Amino acid sequence: MSAAKFIRIVALCIGLTLTFTACSGTPQGSGTPAESNTTDPSPLPTAPESPSPSPSDEPLAVTPDPSTVKEIATGLDAPWSITFVGTSTLISERDTGKIIEGTVDGKVRVAGVVPGVHHGGEGGLLGIVTRPQTPDTGVKSAGNISAELFVYSTGTSGNRIQRFELSGQPGALSLGQGTTLVDQIPAAGNHNGGRLAFGPDSMLYATTGDAGQGQSAQDLDSLAGKILRMTPNGEVPTDNPFPGSLVFSYGHRNPQGLSWAPDGTMFASEFGQNTWDELNIIRAGSNYGWPIVEGITGSDQFVDPVQQWDPSQASPSGMAQTGNTLFIANLRGQTLRAVHLATLDQETSFFSSEYGRIRDVVAAPDGLLWFLTNNTDGRGAPNDGDDKLISVELTPISPPL
Repeated sequence: MSAAKFIRIVALCIGLTLTFTACSGTPQGSGTPAESNTTDPSPLPTAPESPSPSPSDEPLAVTPDPSTVKEIATGLDAPWSITFVGTSTLISERDTGKIIEGTVDGKVRVAGVVPGVHHGGEGGLLGIVTRPQTPDTGVKSAGNISAELFVYSTGTSGNRIQRFELSGQPGALSLGQGTTLVDQIPAAGNHNGGRLAFGPDSMLYATTGDAGQGQSAQDLDSLAGKILRMTPNGEVPTDNPFPGSLVFSYGHRNPQGLSWAPDGTMFASEFGQNTWDELNIIRAGSNYGWPIVEGITGSDQFVDPVQQWDPSQASPSGMAQTGNTLFIANLRGQTLRAVHLATLDQETSFFSSEYGRIRDVVAAPDGLLWFLTNNTDGRGAPNDGDDKLISVELTPISPPL
């Protein structure tokens, strides 16, 4: 089957409305930074340089078309994160510990339950991501899938990052044996971080919250209040900014969104306290200021965010990049925010208060934008059918902004 035909089939099938019925220790941070990063933090490692694109090659900004909204799934229980494998969609449910599978042919089921998940407050089953499939990391043979699912969850001894085998055919995927990559990440009833994402360097990144202990975000010997970078086996990459440590950046309160621009620039969204929520550009070894500062301060000691919002209007969680646009899911703000990467100071809000709290947003394989509502997590006001997985078509904005 040609790629074009496959995409057309996926796009046709995905429009069907599905109704749902219803994650060993590793070295801690070192307090001694690498000398090369003490005064001029290095940027995110990227692929070798390629020729700069001409204006006609630049990705266009995109905007959602509200007339194309479709409810892909309903009846979810405190959903938190979305990922994809083959033609299946996987969703984590925070409180139940379930991995929910939905497929393009309309099948809906529980693929597995992450063992030992301890729900309390904002803790539970949080971020999930599948490792990008290559001939070495995942193959499909005669319809069968072999893949790896990476899971961030709260256990009895703290937050942890685990890797699970995922196998079977679409519509019958099974969660297999789990391996703990990192554990004893500080956990609490709030500020657990929890987002997982693979970067363009094929490394696994994880956001961790300060677990209600702000000073730990400045402590390089603690994994709390950080963005971590590791190999898919949970090991410390040799080019991490702090030798022997998983810590990639620090001084974070509760980051929950990770994404990369087409040029490799890394972004993270972060919950502030009472003053400012933040959108940050993440550089290796940099200090983002919490709890000493919050928002834009102009201090040479800390990295200022590129955007900030009043927490009542934002509370940014999941984040996705597509085209030349960064989409951010907002909880208290109850909106899907679009930030244009060409300028970073142009933004637009979509679906404000229409679907309530929005937890995650992803660029789906069918070319659409998908997002999760989060009204059943104990802080929202559920409507009929909540929580939902929703899709919307994207329209290029030309000329680029």
